[in-house]
Amino acid sequence: MRIVVQRVNESNVKVDNKIVGKIDKGFLVLLGIKVTDTKEDVDYLVRKLVNLRIFTDENDKMNLSLKDVNGELLIVSQFTLYGDCKKSGNRPSFSDSAKPEIAIPLYEYFIEECKKQISVVQTGIFGAKMDVSLVNDGPVTIILDS
Repeated sequence: MRIVVQRVNESNVKVDNKIVGKIDKGFLVLLGIKVTDTKEDVDYLVRKLVNLRIFTDENDKMNLSLKDVNGELLIVSQFTLYGDCKKSGNRPSFSDSAKPEIAIPLYEYFIEECKKQISVVQTGIFGAKMDVSLVNDGPVTIILDS
């Protein structure tokens, strides 16, 4: 499982020009699920995510977590995080990305586990074509793998 975490001042996701998820200060999380991922991968990444100390404290040091700043989460599924471009040619292979029958339950479990710890959790729509907007704070972007 792989997540790209972007610290944002605001972010939203639209489907068919309609906002389906919107947050203020917090994390935009792009979530990629691999064919071999399990609930244990989710548990590990949720624990890392909500405790990741990348918000600045009073001394301008990255020392505060999402929980510390009462931040919000916007979670967007993104199977392309497992795009493999190592082979010859220029078209990525997505054979490591989980199929919906594996990915959807893990995506939903990820969201539910985040909701247990963070008061505002918004999402995109799994499998939809989405337009994601953000104001990256910093910019700060972190990649986490399980």
